[in-house]
Amino acid sequence: MKQNDNKNILPEDMGLIGRSESFRSVLEIIKQVAPTNITVLITGESGTGKEMAARAIHNLSPRKDKPMITVNCGAIPEGILESELFGHAKGSFTGAVESRKGYFETANGGTIFLDEIGEMSLQTQVKLLRVLEEKEYMEVGGDKIKKVDVRVIAATNKDLEQAVERGEFRQDLFYRLNAVRIFIPPLRKRKEDIRILAVKFAEDVCRTNKIKCRGITEDGFQLMEEYPWPGNIRELRNVIERVIILNRGALIDRALLEQHIGQRQNISKNLPVVLHKSSDQAERELIYRALVEIRMAIEDIRSMISTLKGVEFKEPKFKYPFHAEITEEAAKENKEETLNIKQMERINIEKALKIYKGNRKKAAKALGIGERTLYRKLKEYNLE
Repeated sequence: MKQNDNKNILPEDMGLIGRSESFRSVLEIIKQVAPTNITVLITGESGTGKEMAARAIHNLSPRKDKPMITVNCGAIPEGILESELFGHAKGSFTGAVESRKGYFETANGGTIFLDEIGEMSLQTQVKLLRVLEEKEYMEVGGDKIKKVDVRVIAATNKDLEQAVERGEFRQDLFYRLNAVRIFIPPLRKRKEDIRILAVKFAEDVCRTNKIKCRGITEDGFQLMEEYPWPGNIRELRNVIERVIILNRGALIDRALLEQHIGQRQNISKNLPVVLHKSSDQAERELIYRALVEIRMAIEDIRSMISTLKGVEFKEPKFKYPFHAEITEEAAKENKEETLNIKQMERINIEKALKIYKGNRKKAAKALGIGERTLYRKLKEYNLE
Protein backbone atom coordinates (compact mmCIF):
# COMPACT_ATOMS: atom_id res chain seq x y z
CA MET A 1 0.00 0.00 0.00
CA LYS A 2 1.75 3.11 -1.21
CA GLN A 3 0.73 6.70 -1.25
CA ASN A 4 1.48 8.77 -4.31
CA ASP A 5 0.76 12.10 -5.89
CA ASN A 6 1.40 13.86 -2.60
CA LYS A 7 2.93 17.03 -4.01
CA ASN A 8 2.10 20.32 -2.34
CA ILE A 9 0.47 18.79 0.74
CA LEU A 10 1.55 19.33 4.31
CA PRO A 11 3.79 16.78 6.04
CA GLU A 12 1.92 13.75 7.38
CA ASP A 13 2.93 14.57 10.92
CA MET A 14 0.61 17.56 10.63
CA GLY A 15 -2.27 15.08 10.50
CA LEU A 16 -3.64 16.45 7.23
CA ILE A 17 -3.59 14.15 4.21
CA GLY A 18 -5.27 14.60 0.84
CA ARG A 19 -4.82 15.42 -2.82
CA SER A 20 -8.30 16.55 -3.89
CA GLU A 21 -8.64 20.07 -5.25
CA SER A 22 -10.98 21.16 -2.46
CA PHE A 23 -8.61 19.91 0.21
CA ARG A 24 -5.56 21.47 -1.45
CA SER A 25 -7.35 24.81 -1.23
CA VAL A 26 -7.73 24.28 2.52
CA LEU A 27 -4.04 23.47 2.88
CA GLU A 28 -3.05 26.59 0.97
CA ILE A 29 -5.10 28.79 3.29
CA ILE A 30 -3.57 27.06 6.31
CA LYS A 31 -0.07 27.76 5.03
CA GLN A 32 -0.96 31.40 4.38
CA VAL A 33 -2.53 32.17 7.76
CA ALA A 34 -0.23 30.04 9.95
CA PRO A 35 2.68 32.55 10.17
CA THR A 36 0.32 35.34 11.26
CA ASN A 37 -1.60 36.02 14.48
CA ILE A 38 -4.96 36.44 12.78
CA THR A 39 -7.99 34.75 14.37
CA VAL A 40 -9.29 31.77 12.38
CA LEU A 41 -12.75 30.20 12.31
CA ILE A 42 -12.82 26.59 11.08
CA THR A 43 -16.18 25.23 9.95
CA GLY A 44 -17.35 21.86 8.70
CA GLU A 45 -19.26 18.77 9.67
CA SER A 46 -18.34 16.68 12.68
CA GLY A 47 -15.43 14.34 12.02
CA THR A 48 -13.91 16.28 9.12
CA GLY A 49 -10.66 17.07 10.94
CA LYS A 50 -11.16 20.61 12.22
CA GLU A 51 -8.88 20.04 15.22
CA MET A 52 -6.16 18.66 12.94
CA ALA A 53 -6.39 21.83 10.85
CA ALA A 54 -6.08 23.96 13.97
CA ARG A 55 -3.05 21.97 15.11
CA ALA A 56 -1.43 22.35 11.69
CA ILE A 57 -1.88 26.13 11.91
CA HIS A 58 -0.23 26.14 15.33
CA ASN A 59 2.63 23.84 14.29
CA LEU A 60 3.42 26.02 11.27
CA SER A 61 3.29 29.25 13.27
CA PRO A 62 5.97 31.12 15.27
CA ARG A 63 4.10 29.90 18.38
CA LYS A 64 4.82 26.22 17.68
CA ASP A 65 7.17 25.91 20.67
CA LYS A 66 4.51 27.26 23.02
CA PRO A 67 1.49 25.28 24.23
CA MET A 68 -1.67 24.70 22.21
CA ILE A 69 -4.68 24.18 24.48
CA THR A 70 -7.81 22.51 23.07
CA VAL A 71 -11.13 23.30 24.76
CA ASN A 72 -14.37 21.58 23.80
CA CYS A 73 -16.92 24.24 24.68
CA GLY A 74 -19.78 21.81 24.22
CA ALA A 75 -18.39 19.28 26.71
CA ILE A 76 -17.96 21.68 29.63
CA PRO A 77 -21.07 22.73 31.60
CA GLU A 78 -22.11 26.33 31.08
CA GLY A 79 -21.46 27.33 34.67
CA ILE A 80 -17.93 25.92 34.62
CA LEU A 81 -16.66 27.00 31.18
CA GLU A 82 -15.96 30.60 32.17
CA SER A 83 -13.88 29.46 35.14
CA GLU A 84 -12.04 26.92 32.99
CA LEU A 85 -11.16 29.53 30.37
CA PHE A 86 -10.25 32.47 32.60
CA GLY A 87 -9.51 30.89 35.98
CA HIS A 88 -11.05 31.83 39.30
CA ALA A 89 -10.07 33.43 42.58
CA LYS A 90 -10.26 31.62 45.89
CA GLY A 91 -13.73 31.83 47.39
CA SER A 92 -15.29 33.17 44.18
CA PHE A 93 -17.99 30.51 44.31
CA THR A 94 -19.01 27.50 46.38
CA GLY A 95 -16.25 24.91 46.11
CA ALA A 96 -13.53 27.36 45.02
CA VAL A 97 -11.20 26.47 47.89
CA GLU A 98 -8.16 27.82 46.08
CA SER A 99 -7.26 30.02 43.13
CA ARG A 100 -6.88 28.30 39.78
CA LYS A 101 -5.34 29.29 36.46
CA GLY A 102 -7.52 29.24 33.39
CA TYR A 103 -6.71 27.88 29.94
CA PHE A 104 -5.90 31.34 28.57
CA GLU A 105 -3.21 31.90 31.19
CA THR A 106 -1.84 28.38 30.60
CA ALA A 107 -1.72 28.98 26.83
CA ASN A 108 -0.04 32.40 27.14
CA GLY A 109 2.33 32.83 24.21
CA GLY A 110 0.72 29.94 22.37
CA THR A 111 -2.62 29.01 20.83
CA ILE A 112 -6.04 28.17 22.24
CA PHE A 113 -8.42 26.11 20.11
CA LEU A 114 -12.07 26.61 21.02
CA ASP A 115 -13.97 23.69 19.53
CA GLU A 116 -17.78 23.83 19.32
CA ILE A 117 -17.66 27.59 19.86
CA GLY A 118 -21.36 27.76 19.00
CA GLU A 119 -22.19 26.12 22.35
CA MET A 120 -20.64 28.94 24.38
CA SER A 121 -23.07 30.98 26.51
CA LEU A 122 -23.66 34.67 25.75
CA GLN A 123 -22.13 35.65 29.09
CA THR A 124 -18.86 33.86 28.32
CA GLN A 125 -18.90 35.25 24.78
CA VAL A 126 -18.65 38.76 26.23
CA LYS A 127 -15.42 37.91 28.08
CA LEU A 128 -13.99 36.13 25.03
CA LEU A 129 -14.64 39.21 22.90
CA ARG A 130 -12.69 41.32 25.37
CA VAL A 131 -9.74 38.94 25.14
CA LEU A 132 -9.79 39.15 21.35
CA GLU A 133 -10.06 42.93 21.24
CA GLU A 134 -8.07 44.06 24.28
CA LYS A 135 -5.82 41.04 24.98
CA GLU A 136 -6.95 41.13 28.59
CA TYR A 137 -9.44 39.44 30.92
CA MET A 138 -10.45 39.15 34.56
CA GLU A 139 -10.68 35.82 36.34
CA VAL A 140 -13.96 34.77 37.92
CA GLY A 141 -14.27 36.51 41.28
CA GLY A 142 -11.05 38.42 40.69
CA ASP A 143 -10.44 42.19 40.84
CA LYS A 144 -7.31 42.50 38.71
CA ILE A 145 -7.03 42.70 34.93
CA LYS A 146 -4.64 40.19 33.40
CA LYS A 147 -2.90 40.62 30.08
CA VAL A 148 -2.51 37.66 27.75
CA ASP A 149 -0.92 36.92 24.38
CA VAL A 150 -2.84 34.00 22.88
CA ARG A 151 -3.85 33.22 19.34
CA VAL A 152 -7.47 32.07 19.13
CA ILE A 153 -8.65 29.45 16.65
CA ALA A 154 -12.32 28.51 16.86
CA ALA A 155 -14.33 25.75 15.23
CA THR A 156 -17.97 24.82 14.83
CA ASN A 157 -20.25 22.52 12.87
CA LYS A 158 -23.12 24.98 13.33
CA ASP A 159 -24.26 27.85 11.10
CA LEU A 160 -23.16 30.80 13.24
CA GLU A 161 -24.91 33.32 10.98
CA GLN A 162 -28.23 31.67 11.82
CA ALA A 163 -27.24 31.51 15.49
CA VAL A 164 -26.65 35.29 15.36
CA GLU A 165 -30.09 35.84 13.83
CA ARG A 166 -31.69 33.74 16.58
CA GLY A 167 -29.88 35.74 19.26
CA GLU A 168 -27.85 32.71 20.38
CA PHE A 169 -24.47 34.12 19.33
CA ARG A 170 -23.13 37.65 19.55
CA GLN A 171 -22.81 39.38 16.21
CA ASP A 172 -19.71 41.35 17.22
CA LEU A 173 -17.96 38.17 18.37
CA PHE A 174 -18.89 36.40 15.14
CA TYR A 175 -17.34 39.15 13.05
CA ARG A 176 -14.21 39.10 15.24
CA LEU A 177 -13.81 35.32 14.95
CA ASN A 178 -14.60 35.31 11.24
CA ALA A 179 -11.46 37.22 10.26
CA VAL A 180 -10.42 34.17 8.22
CA ARG A 181 -12.77 31.26 7.68
CA ILE A 182 -11.60 27.80 6.65
CA PHE A 183 -14.27 25.33 5.53
CA ILE A 184 -13.23 21.69 5.78
CA PRO A 185 -15.21 19.78 3.12
CA PRO A 186 -16.96 16.53 4.10
CA LEU A 187 -15.34 13.29 2.99
CA ARG A 188 -18.10 12.60 0.44
CA LYS A 189 -17.02 15.79 -1.36
CA ARG A 190 -13.38 14.72 -1.55
CA LYS A 191 -13.58 11.11 -2.69
CA GLU A 192 -10.11 11.35 -4.22
CA ASP A 193 -8.71 11.43 -0.70
CA ILE A 194 -10.44 8.27 0.56
CA ARG A 195 -7.79 5.85 -0.74
CA ILE A 196 -4.83 7.73 0.63
CA LEU A 197 -6.55 8.18 3.99
CA ALA A 198 -7.57 4.52 4.20
CA VAL A 199 -4.01 3.42 3.46
CA LYS A 200 -2.59 5.75 6.10
CA PHE A 201 -5.08 4.59 8.75
CA ALA A 202 -4.45 0.93 7.93
CA GLU A 203 -0.69 1.37 8.23
CA ASP A 204 -1.09 3.19 11.55
CA VAL A 205 -3.38 0.52 13.02
CA CYS A 206 -1.11 -2.33 11.90
CA ARG A 207 2.01 -0.65 13.23
CA THR A 208 0.41 0.27 16.58
CA ASN A 209 -1.08 -3.19 17.13
CA LYS A 210 1.81 -5.12 15.54
CA ILE A 211 -0.45 -6.72 12.95
CA LYS A 212 0.77 -7.65 9.49
CA CYS A 213 -1.25 -5.73 6.89
CA ARG A 214 -2.24 -7.51 3.68
CA GLY A 215 -3.63 -4.39 2.06
CA ILE A 216 -6.89 -3.23 0.50
CA THR A 217 -8.31 -4.60 -2.76
CA GLU A 218 -9.59 -2.49 -5.65
CA ASP A 219 -13.21 -3.46 -5.00
CA GLY A 220 -12.66 -2.52 -1.35
CA PHE A 221 -11.53 0.96 -2.37
CA GLN A 222 -14.51 1.22 -4.73
CA LEU A 223 -16.95 0.46 -1.91
CA MET A 224 -15.32 3.09 0.30
CA GLU A 225 -15.66 5.64 -2.50
CA GLU A 226 -19.34 4.76 -2.99
CA TYR A 227 -20.24 5.07 0.70
CA PRO A 228 -21.30 8.62 1.84
CA TRP A 229 -19.37 8.53 5.17
CA PRO A 230 -21.78 10.55 7.35
CA GLY A 231 -19.19 10.40 10.14
CA ASN A 232 -16.51 11.64 7.75
CA ILE A 233 -12.82 10.94 8.44
CA ARG A 234 -13.50 9.83 12.00
CA GLU A 235 -15.87 7.13 10.73
CA LEU A 236 -13.42 5.99 8.05
CA ARG A 237 -10.64 5.63 10.61
CA ASN A 238 -12.91 3.69 12.98
CA VAL A 239 -14.03 1.31 10.23
CA ILE A 240 -10.46 0.59 9.11
CA GLU A 241 -9.39 0.03 12.71
CA ARG A 242 -12.31 -2.29 13.41
CA VAL A 243 -11.84 -4.35 10.23
CA ILE A 244 -8.13 -4.89 10.82
CA ILE A 245 -8.40 -5.73 14.52
CA LEU A 246 -11.42 -8.02 14.24
CA ASN A 247 -9.97 -9.86 11.26
CA ARG A 248 -6.31 -9.81 12.34
CA GLY A 249 -4.94 -8.11 9.25
CA ALA A 250 -6.91 -10.04 6.63
CA LEU A 251 -7.01 -8.68 3.09
CA ILE A 252 -9.60 -5.91 3.12
CA ASP A 253 -11.99 -6.50 0.25
CA ARG A 254 -15.53 -5.39 -0.54
CA ALA A 255 -17.18 -8.37 1.13
CA LEU A 256 -15.28 -7.78 4.37
CA LEU A 257 -16.00 -4.05 4.40
CA GLU A 258 -19.71 -4.61 3.81
CA GLN A 259 -19.85 -6.29 7.22
CA HIS A 260 -18.52 -3.19 8.96
CA ILE A 261 -19.40 -0.04 7.01
CA GLY A 262 -22.30 1.75 8.67
CA GLN A 263 -22.11 -0.64 11.63
CA ARG A 264 -21.35 2.09 14.18
CA GLN A 265 -24.69 3.72 13.52
CA ASN A 266 -26.64 0.46 13.82
CA ILE A 267 -24.95 -1.36 16.71
CA SER A 268 -27.45 -3.39 18.70
CA LYS A 269 -27.40 -3.37 22.46
CA ASN A 270 -27.87 -7.16 22.36
CA LEU A 271 -25.07 -9.64 21.82
CA PRO A 272 -24.53 -10.28 18.09
CA VAL A 273 -25.29 -13.70 16.66
CA VAL A 274 -22.24 -14.97 14.77
CA LEU A 275 -23.06 -17.48 12.04
CA HIS A 276 -20.92 -19.96 10.08
CA LYS A 277 -18.02 -19.83 12.53
CA SER A 278 -16.65 -22.17 15.13
CA SER A 279 -17.33 -21.38 18.79
CA ASP A 280 -13.69 -20.34 19.26
CA GLN A 281 -13.81 -18.01 16.26
CA ALA A 282 -17.13 -16.56 17.38
CA GLU A 283 -15.83 -15.96 20.89
CA ARG A 284 -12.68 -14.27 19.65
CA GLU A 285 -14.69 -12.03 17.34
CA LEU A 286 -17.04 -11.00 20.14
CA ILE A 287 -14.07 -10.18 22.36
CA TYR A 288 -12.34 -8.19 19.62
CA ARG A 289 -15.57 -6.32 18.87
CA ALA A 290 -16.05 -5.47 22.54
CA LEU A 291 -12.45 -4.29 22.85
CA VAL A 292 -12.77 -2.03 19.81
CA GLU A 293 -15.97 -0.48 21.13
CA ILE A 294 -14.41 0.00 24.58
CA ARG A 295 -11.37 1.63 23.04
CA MET A 296 -13.54 4.04 21.04
CA ALA A 297 -15.53 4.89 24.16
CA ILE A 298 -12.34 5.45 26.15
CA GLU A 299 -11.04 7.85 23.50
CA ASP A 300 -14.28 9.85 23.70
CA ILE A 301 -14.13 9.91 27.52
CA ARG A 302 -10.43 10.83 27.48
CA SER A 303 -11.15 13.75 25.17
CA MET A 304 -13.91 14.99 27.47
CA ILE A 305 -11.82 14.57 30.63
CA SER A 306 -8.95 16.52 29.06
CA THR A 307 -11.26 19.53 28.81
CA LEU A 308 -12.32 19.13 32.45
CA LYS A 309 -8.86 18.80 33.96
CA GLY A 310 -8.87 19.93 37.53
CA VAL A 311 -12.63 19.50 38.02
CA GLU A 312 -13.50 16.72 40.46
CA PHE A 313 -16.92 15.12 40.60
CA LYS A 314 -18.02 13.00 43.55
CA GLU A 315 -21.36 11.27 43.78
CA PRO A 316 -23.04 11.40 47.21
CA LYS A 317 -24.08 8.09 48.69
CA PHE A 318 -27.85 8.36 48.81
CA LYS A 319 -30.16 5.38 48.92
CA TYR A 320 -33.20 7.23 47.60
CA PRO A 321 -33.77 9.83 44.84
CA PHE A 322 -31.85 12.95 45.74
CA HIS A 323 -34.59 15.55 45.31
CA ALA A 324 -37.06 13.52 47.40
CA GLU A 325 -34.61 13.17 50.28
CA ILE A 326 -33.77 16.87 50.27
CA THR A 327 -37.44 17.84 50.35
CA GLU A 328 -38.06 15.64 53.39
CA GLU A 329 -34.94 16.94 55.14
CA ALA A 330 -35.87 20.54 54.41
CA ALA A 331 -39.31 20.04 55.92
CA LYS A 332 -37.82 18.48 59.09
CA GLU A 333 -35.28 21.25 59.57
CA ASN A 334 -37.81 24.05 59.21
CA LYS A 335 -40.40 22.28 61.42
CA GLU A 336 -43.20 24.18 59.78
CA GLU A 337 -46.32 22.46 58.57
CA THR A 338 -47.12 25.26 56.15
CA LEU A 339 -43.75 25.52 54.49
CA ASN A 340 -44.51 27.11 51.12
CA ILE A 341 -43.16 25.91 47.77
CA LYS A 342 -40.80 28.86 47.30
CA GLN A 343 -39.11 28.26 50.66
CA MET A 344 -38.71 24.56 49.96
CA GLU A 345 -37.36 25.27 46.48
CA ARG A 346 -34.69 27.66 47.79
CA ILE A 347 -33.65 25.23 50.54
CA ASN A 348 -33.41 22.38 48.04
CA ILE A 349 -31.23 24.42 45.71
CA GLU A 350 -28.91 25.52 48.51
CA LYS A 351 -28.50 21.96 49.76
CA ALA A 352 -27.96 20.58 46.27
CA LEU A 353 -25.18 23.08 45.59
CA LYS A 354 -23.60 22.34 48.96
CA ILE A 355 -23.65 18.57 48.47
CA TYR A 356 -22.32 18.79 44.91
CA LYS A 357 -19.74 21.42 45.90
CA GLY A 358 -21.05 24.07 43.54
CA ASN A 359 -21.37 21.79 40.51
CA ARG A 360 -24.51 23.27 38.99
CA LYS A 361 -24.97 20.64 36.31
CA LYS A 362 -25.10 17.81 38.85
CA ALA A 363 -27.22 19.87 41.22
CA ALA A 364 -29.76 20.55 38.47
CA LYS A 365 -29.89 16.88 37.54
CA ALA A 366 -30.39 15.86 41.17
CA LEU A 367 -33.17 18.41 41.59
CA GLY A 368 -34.91 17.13 38.48
CA ILE A 369 -34.73 20.46 36.60
CA GLY A 370 -32.80 21.75 33.60
CA GLU A 371 -29.47 23.52 34.03
CA ARG A 372 -30.83 26.76 32.56
CA THR A 373 -33.80 26.61 34.93
CA LEU A 374 -31.37 26.32 37.84
CA TYR A 375 -29.48 29.42 36.65
CA ARG A 376 -32.75 31.34 36.52
CA LYS A 377 -33.64 30.19 40.04
CA LEU A 378 -30.22 31.21 41.36
CA LYS A 379 -30.79 34.72 40.08
CA GLU A 380 -34.32 34.75 41.45
CA TYR A 381 -33.15 33.80 44.95
CA ASN A 382 -29.89 35.82 44.80
CA LEU A 383 -27.82 32.67 45.25
CA GLU A 384 -25.20 33.40 42.59
